[in-house]
Amino acid sequence: MKLIVGLGNPGRKYEQTRHNVGFMVAAKVASLVAASPSKIRFEGEFAEGTALGSQGERREQLVVLCPHTYMNASGKSVRKACDFYKLVPSEVLVICDDLDLAAGRLRIRGSGSAGGQKGLADILRHLGTDEMARLRLGIGRPPAGWETADYVLGKFNKQEVEIFESATTKAAHAALDWVCEGVGFTMNRYNADPAPKQKQTQKQTKKQKPLNTDQSDEMEL
Repeated sequence: MKLIVGLGNPGRKYEQTRHNVGFMVAAKVASLVAASPSKIRFEGEFAEGTALGSQGERREQLVVLCPHTYMNASGKSVRKACDFYKLVPSEVLVICDDLDLAAGRLRIRGSGSAGGQKGLADILRHLGTDEMARLRLGIGRPPAGWETADYVLGKFNKQEVEIFESATTKAAHAALDWVCEGVGFTMNRYNADPAPKQKQTQKQTKKQKPLNTDQSDEMEL
């Protein structure tokens, strides 16, 4: 049994915002595995399903969880799910946004710090270890003149909609590869350098200096 956790904020207000890409990926994972109808439990929304290996054989049972505790308190929900299913941290994958990755780029790691992502930080605190897989989906840095909080809680612009439709689908497949093939295989497959066009976008983004790069202490962040 594996647990895939998508991070975000609940409610219509936060739908299609950059900070909610974890929820978006989790929904696509549930769709890909034809998961059971979602239920409310563990202070979140969850569904169960079965991931299939590359040859179509049954490989692994999984649970998809979207905490409804708001981003900064995500650990409470994950801890409850882990206790119920008797999972250890190495059987958990957290999917979240990342300001330091170019928009649409993926990066998976088997352990490490939260890197400033407060939802991930709270999960590490509740599980008592950083030996837990995480799949980061880049949202890029805010343009010059934007506050970080306004940017991450803002909705995708027209140019971003296509990027993130594709990126969240790719991230959902990466999550299932982690379930079936493990973190090493998934890292080798998805952590490659971005395409030349994306590299250029990343260079341009780095030239833009935001007014404030500190995360807000608001619960939604």
